[in-house]
Amino acid sequence: MFAQSPEPVTLRFLASAGGLSAHELAQELGFFEGTGITIKNIGYASGGPESLFALASGSVDIGSAATSAVLNSIAGGNDFVAAYPSNGINDQVQSIFYALDGSPIRSIKDIAGKTIAVNTLGAHLDYTIREALHSVGLPENAAKLVVVPGPQLEQVLRSGQVDVSAFGYWQTTFEGAARAKGGLRKVFDDTDVLGDIAGGFVVLRRDWVNKHPDTARLFVEKSAQALDYAREHPEETKKVLARALQQRGENPDTAQYFAGYGVRPGGRAVEHDLQFWIDVFEREGKLAKGQLKAANILLLPAEDAAANNGG
Repeated sequence: MFAQSPEPVTLRFLASAGGLSAHELAQELGFFEGTGITIKNIGYASGGPESLFALASGSVDIGSAATSAVLNSIAGGNDFVAAYPSNGINDQVQSIFYALDGSPIRSIKDIAGKTIAVNTLGAHLDYTIREALHSVGLPENAAKLVVVPGPQLEQVLRSGQVDVSAFGYWQTTFEGAARAKGGLRKVFDDTDVLGDIAGGFVVLRRDWVNKHPDTARLFVEKSAQALDYAREHPEETKKVLARALQQRGENPDTAQYFAGYGVRPGGRAVEHDLQFWIDVFEREGKLAKGQLKAANILLLPAEDAAANNGG
């Protein structure tokens, strides 16, 4: 549909340890060749909020964060648009909350008063924990969250420094490596709380999209092509991921645990992906009723929710 960008464009981004975004995969697969689009890794983000801060400041051109963090940022005054779902959560790809085998923590109710390791605050794991506690009638701040980088989540749990470690849906490589060693027990996962839903979005600044509308849509088109490739060619994708991790100085062996992106065919969103969190924020008083509308945030029109079984 959009065969070539009308002008050469370089989009800067921050990578996430242990994984590749779909636009990174698209570049590795050569999908941007001949389009005029180049993407450039300028470092790492510790989590989505840092990525969004860099996007707002103009340090990068592509941001990526959990849906809750994206909505928080937009509500705070940043004029971002959701380009495509970065990941989805379902039975194959999900965030998992682990305790040690001998731990008395066996359910969501048991995490009250306990210490949980998350990669960052104010993003998906943070809000999933709040929603999980709310779902069982407990205060949303009943657990203590501590920030631990993804590569260290297993270590702090096994050493007893935390009661629970939360491995995000984007950290399936770290989760798989930890699970393979044994001694861990799943307490719950985010689909238990949220159901099947987009976990996060790749986002662009609206002023950039207005300046480069065809390039923005071509960027999404090729990224969605990479999402489909990963679903249709999982073993080949693991090999690409391993090569990329090795080039970045990370452990390529963890690529074997990559579980996929968990998004719908075509990489399209449904309004429920955003509306779920808009409703939560309205319930909590963080948003006024009708302050944000999913349709105004999505770069491309949402797919019909009924056709996708509601997300």
